[in-house]
Amino acid sequence: MSKLGTLGARLHHGEIGYDFVKNRKIWYGISILITITAIVGLAVRGLHMGIEFQGGAVFTTPKNMSVSVSTAEDYAEDASGHDAIVQKLGDGSMRIQVAGIDTKTSDTIKERLAEDLKVDAEKINAELVGPSWGEQIANKAWQGLGIFLILVVIYLAIAFEWRMALAAFVALIHDITITVGIYALVGFEVTPGTVIGLLTILGYSLYDTVVVFDSLKEQTKDITKQTRWTYSEIANRSINSTLVRSINTTVVALLPVAGLLFIGGGVLGAGMLNDISLSLFVGLAAGAYSSIFIATPLVADLKEREPAMKSLKKRVLAKRAQGGDPDEGQDALVTDDDQDEPDVAAAVVGPRNQPASRARGRGRPSGKRR
Repeated sequence: MSKLGTLGARLHHGEIGYDFVKNRKIWYGISILITITAIVGLAVRGLHMGIEFQGGAVFTTPKNMSVSVSTAEDYAEDASGHDAIVQKLGDGSMRIQVAGIDTKTSDTIKERLAEDLKVDAEKINAELVGPSWGEQIANKAWQGLGIFLILVVIYLAIAFEWRMALAAFVALIHDITITVGIYALVGFEVTPGTVIGLLTILGYSLYDTVVVFDSLKEQTKDITKQTRWTYSEIANRSINSTLVRSINTTVVALLPVAGLLFIGGGVLGAGMLNDISLSLFVGLAAGAYSSIFIATPLVADLKEREPAMKSLKKRVLAKRAQGGDPDEGQDALVTDDDQDEPDVAAAVVGPRNQPASRARGRGRPSGKRR
């Protein structure tokens, strides 16, 4: 842990770092490839919508059923003529979902299930979900997502600037597409819990992005008044200075979610946890990735197209051509004009050696005898 803390301190002070912005085309390519895979999976396989969205019936059996899940699925599909989803609950009972049936059909299915499962029909609880209610839930979910995205873009445009708002919006769409595509490829059921998990991870993704943006905003204040660093270089320093924090918070958040997904849903068989835990797990990982590899490099791309940033880049490169690499000899780049530079240069560069005094040796004995 002490080594990780030392690494974080060195990243924060700019002593070491990885050039994320320079290699942004690699990250863009990886993201585009993953996104295309998710879209293809969504188009080919589609989403497995839960009964809450398409309507149907839910049958709950008595406790301590000795029938296996696969056998109960066969019974339900034979009785209804539709695909069925069976989940084993903690008390030994079963939750059987059959989509696309009405009240009259549900009574017949209930009788058949009671006969096949060898239980009293009165002990099987049946709940009906109308398709209109499911459609209403879906519409409300889309409305909530749209309002969320609009408010986020407006807030970021006011708090930072429109380029950062646009980059954050692109990162959010990236995270949503990947998460939904994973659901299509894996075949997990989409329920209201999935929607809740999706909205949750969007907020978490924005948290990481805003942390980097806040550091970038602070370090680029009065950036055009210095000739030491370009906007892309400062953006890269912002990513590195918050990298360890982003990794730590993501890992800490992923651990309990992984417990829900792999232990709760996989080992213990609590299938109802899968719908929300998968969206959280995929979304948290995608959000951490997009905040580092997508959002900030995209902001740097957009800012570098501004005339002021282009002019700054030319001045920086020209100065380096005259004085050398600032990382090898930062003091050689300090001119009389740089003495009055704003604190942003020091904030970006981190601690640096003081230049040798021009008065060094004055007043010292020369060694000559008077």
